[in-house]
Amino acid sequence: MALWYPGFWIAFVILAALTLLGFYDLRQQRHSILRNYPIMGHLRFLFEGIRPEIRQYLIESDRDEQPFSREQRSLVYQRAKGAEDKRPFGTQEKVYEAGYSWLTHSVQPVHFTNTDFRVRIGNQACKQPYDASLYNISAMSFGALSANAILALNTGAKMGNFAHDTGEGGISRYHRQAGGDLIYEIGSGYFGCRDDDGRFSPDKFAEQAADAQVKMIELKLSQGAKPGHGGMLPASKITPEIAEARGIPVGQDCVSPAAHPEFSNPVEMMEFIGRLRDLSGGKPVGFKLCIGHRREFMCIVKAMLHTGIVPDFIVVDGSEGGTGAAPLEFANHVGMPLVEGLTFVHNTLRGAGLREQVKIGAAGKIVSAFDIARALSIGADWCNSARGYMFAVGCIQAQACHTNHCPVGVATQDPLRQRALDVGDKSKRVARFHDNTLKALGEMAGAAGLTDPTNFEPYHFMTRRGDGQMTEANDVYTYLRKGFLLDDGDDNPIYRERWARANAHSFVPPEGR
Repeated sequence: MALWYPGFWIAFVILAALTLLGFYDLRQQRHSILRNYPIMGHLRFLFEGIRPEIRQYLIESDRDEQPFSREQRSLVYQRAKGAEDKRPFGTQEKVYEAGYSWLTHSVQPVHFTNTDFRVRIGNQACKQPYDASLYNISAMSFGALSANAILALNTGAKMGNFAHDTGEGGISRYHRQAGGDLIYEIGSGYFGCRDDDGRFSPDKFAEQAADAQVKMIELKLSQGAKPGHGGMLPASKITPEIAEARGIPVGQDCVSPAAHPEFSNPVEMMEFIGRLRDLSGGKPVGFKLCIGHRREFMCIVKAMLHTGIVPDFIVVDGSEGGTGAAPLEFANHVGMPLVEGLTFVHNTLRGAGLREQVKIGAAGKIVSAFDIARALSIGADWCNSARGYMFAVGCIQAQACHTNHCPVGVATQDPLRQRALDVGDKSKRVARFHDNTLKALGEMAGAAGLTDPTNFEPYHFMTRRGDGQMTEANDVYTYLRKGFLLDDGDDNPIYRERWARANAHSFVPPEGR
């Protein structure tokens, strides 16, 4: 037919290609479905590939969390753009279902003209305390995020006068370019402050910490999405810019061990924190962790009492926190969620008589003013957010962070893809999201009759129980008595039993326990 009708050549080429594909499908041994259903079996892989997009745009409701609901994402987008963030027709919450929470309000609300809420971080041993915003950018490394994303985040932090955590990947040129306040995070790889053998270098750390842009030092013990899990950046992903920021060679795999090689017990950890404080010239030094074995955290607190070295802050990362890539078992089933972890840290420090010396930061799916208010009420002094600010720079929750194929240029090192992220526009969105969220926080605090959001306490919140009755959050997340771990009382036996087993000189549990 093609001899008389040239258009049939097109059909011939297509059918020939499909025939060859069919023969290949029959002979290949990798996919059983293609051996039984040649050609047609490929439709399964096509639909599987676009399933996340189909679900997000056509199937999921506004309140389905995968992991953030459309309602949560839309709130961030609206506040970042300065668009209308109000909604009509009343709540869509199921207010009589178990787990529903609400804020109790006052008949005498307070109006705030200034919503630049701050907390001073730094105890008596700190020579350069830092007045931090109540809502800052959580740890995300250059390498996990693109150069344009890091630059947009830090430029926004500079505009809004709040802090940007570097993540454990070191301080890159894109962190420095805009001059926004930095929290220098140090992980087990000691990126940016390591010697040629991968060990901690005091001289390199002192050089990094001396930068006026660095306001605080954060020692990372673990993160919520994959606590207790180390990592390796393959040589293929190490660009010259990443190598520069981390202080590692190009062309070699870069390993982050699961545990810090500079200390092996709680006392050594406190002594290391003391060294960091001295080397930094007295800047606030603290650590970040996701709570695992509660006794081990109590070991750390006992070491504070034993050495007299008390960190300026502790950041509690909930297991609901995010990451660029984590094993499914770790992301889903390892680590304590934020609410329980934060409550435990807060009450342990109260019980040890150290709460006034240590400020507590909270991180883990905190994107709204209500999220911040609730965290403040159960023990946090300030909050951090990673994915909230990612949404502000354009993240659409494509969940392709680990593939280097992020469609909006946020979590990729592909220069073509990150071109899509306009730093000038997105940095303004970051600053606007921060500003509008704190304004909303001020409105919530004012509605409760408070003069400052840091005055939120558990009794300001109510929760619906499983039996349908309401309960005051204070009954669940009670502030325990100050100093109770230091006396011979019999209250709070769960805390006391673990405290008795905790050892300032070792993380290893007592024999038989």
